[in-house]
Amino acid sequence: MALKKIMHVEDDECIRIIAEMALTEVAGFEVLSCDGGHAALEQVEAFAPDLILLDVMMPKMDGLQTLLELRKIPSIATTPVVFMTAKIQQSEKQQYLDAGAIGVIDKPFEPMQLGDNLRSLYLNAQKS
Repeated sequence: MALKKIMHVEDDECIRIIAEMALTEVAGFEVLSCDGGHAALEQVEAFAPDLILLDVMMPKMDGLQTLLELRKIPSIATTPVVFMTAKIQQSEKQQYLDAGAIGVIDKPFEPMQLGDNLRSLYLNAQKS
């Protein structure tokens, strides 16, 4: 299965805009950007993403809480998730992987490589 549609959940508008431009204009993906976990939960089924790129630190509902809620939706329960975070301690990264993420991307990220990084994580997850 090819990676075509990505839902990006990020509360910081500047990061959301940069990531969306990188993923659509550079990498050629169809992207739905959401400003938080609640918006993602409201729109995820209609968009049916192939992958969800999820910020860790967000107000009201953080990334881990959002992931737990997404997993309760049957049609999204197995959709791969990649976390994006400025928290770069290995123990924290391991926590996100243990929660079911297929990868963790550090902030700040390289916009020109974001699409390739997600594509690589997605393909590796499909193989395992």
